[in-house]
Amino acid sequence: MERAAALALVYDDDETNIRAALTARRLNPRLRLVLRLYNRRLGQHIEELLDQAAELAGGGGAADRAGADVSTTVLSDADTTAPALVATALVGTSKVVDADGLLLRAVERRPPRPGEVADPGLCTLALLSATSNDPAGDEGSEDDSGDQAPRLLPDAAAVAEATGRGTVVLEQVSYSGTPLPARRGGVPPFASLFSRRLRWSLAGLVAATVALAVVLALVTDDDPLHATYVTLLDLFAINEPAHHESTGRQVLQLLSGLVGLLLLPVLLAAVLEALGTFRTASALRKPPRGLGGHVVLLGLGKIGTRVLTRLRELHIPVVCVEADPEARGMPVARRLRVPVVMGDVTQEGVLEAAKIHRADALLALTSEDTTNLEAVLYARSVRPDLRAVLRLYDDDFAKAVYRTLRTAHPLALTRSRSVSHLAAPAFAVAMMGRQILGAIPVERRVLLFAAVGVGGHTQLEGRTVGEAFRAGAWRVLALDTAAVRAGGGGGAEEVPGAGLVWDLPDTYVLRAEDRVVLAATRRGLAELLGRRARSAT
Repeated sequence: MERAAALALVYDDDETNIRAALTARRLNPRLRLVLRLYNRRLGQHIEELLDQAAELAGGGGAADRAGADVSTTVLSDADTTAPALVATALVGTSKVVDADGLLLRAVERRPPRPGEVADPGLCTLALLSATSNDPAGDEGSEDDSGDQAPRLLPDAAAVAEATGRGTVVLEQVSYSGTPLPARRGGVPPFASLFSRRLRWSLAGLVAATVALAVVLALVTDDDPLHATYVTLLDLFAINEPAHHESTGRQVLQLLSGLVGLLLLPVLLAAVLEALGTFRTASALRKPPRGLGGHVVLLGLGKIGTRVLTRLRELHIPVVCVEADPEARGMPVARRLRVPVVMGDVTQEGVLEAAKIHRADALLALTSEDTTNLEAVLYARSVRPDLRAVLRLYDDDFAKAVYRTLRTAHPLALTRSRSVSHLAAPAFAVAMMGRQILGAIPVERRVLLFAAVGVGGHTQLEGRTVGEAFRAGAWRVLALDTAAVRAGGGGGAEEVPGAGLVWDLPDTYVLRAEDRVVLAATRRGLAELLGRRARSAT
């Protein structure tokens, strides 16, 4: 460990990873650390602590530490893979990568019809398999399909020649900004405390009280404020009887008493409704009648909880199915007021209770591969055209399941995803000291978005954006001008997503002090970073 350059700690236990990271930092202050932690808030504190320990124990100057590229990166496989799983389930919607406030939006487009001209977007990220109407094709979507396979980061000539093939284009790039404030768990909004009928009843009683006060002020020539006070006394039957008053005053007192009698049951109903609302706010909701077009999410573990949060951020209706009442995601479901069906998904009637026959997609994300597969097969028997995404641990098994389901149900979209397969690139590249902004799945391949400094990379430094582009390996998408300013200002803190220029001309010359956002394949990014490492030695 004393001579190692980087250490990745990917145990499925946060405490084990933290203990090992603290020991490793003590043994080698210049070690680059990558930790797998599910707790994001704890991860931020651990990252700051380990970086501070490295700075204090490393000695030397800032330049010496920068050359060693000492850093601590805390990643979560759940956070890394959740966008890919959500995007896979939502056919026709965008594939989104959200990283520190930066929103990358890529869309999958089918080949244009005869006479149509396809919108190229900002740039073409990938060509889909030749059988672009997958999953009906026989060979497409596989890594070993030769010319029929999907092509990542094609050049302009390849895009022009690829007639009849769908594309993945970068259609929009924007900032997600400040997220909407989360609603307090267990505290419903005021409007939901009372039913609509009860609100109208209360409004009618208030209007009647105001009318009685106005009439009383006109009949008795009393001050409006005092007339309102007298009307309320009559309303609550605590005023003296108007024996010796005028006839109009006596009639108004009787009417006020009658309104008071009507007010008592309305107030009682309001109290009971409010208590019932507060009592059910912490309980699990059931799928409402008539629900349709929703996503059924199986499993509220680590992955399922993050996927649920992503779906609700996109305002997509969700129904969850969970067998364990103490599952990690149950408090999140209560806070977000998401309907949850309690029960084993393999038992008859559970998926029906989740309205699977009217759902748009099924996300099977439990920790048991057989459970996920059984749920998808049963759902397909109920709804053959249902879009299904299942989580499988082994990538080879996931590939075999995908092929079989695609053949058996050619008119329905099926995707099998290995969480470890989707998350591994982010952890591997973080060990090299680079920030992965996110990943977008292109059929069964993955396209990475990374922030890389130009300095020291012979394939980037001193070249134009057009010359730096390497088809099938990497492509410069944006220039981070904020990083340039921070680097020249003496330690200013970088703001992720700020100052990004996305419309870089091909003639722009990349300088050593520039920091760029790249779209790259796993192999291409590893080659790019590896060349710098060899040149540095």
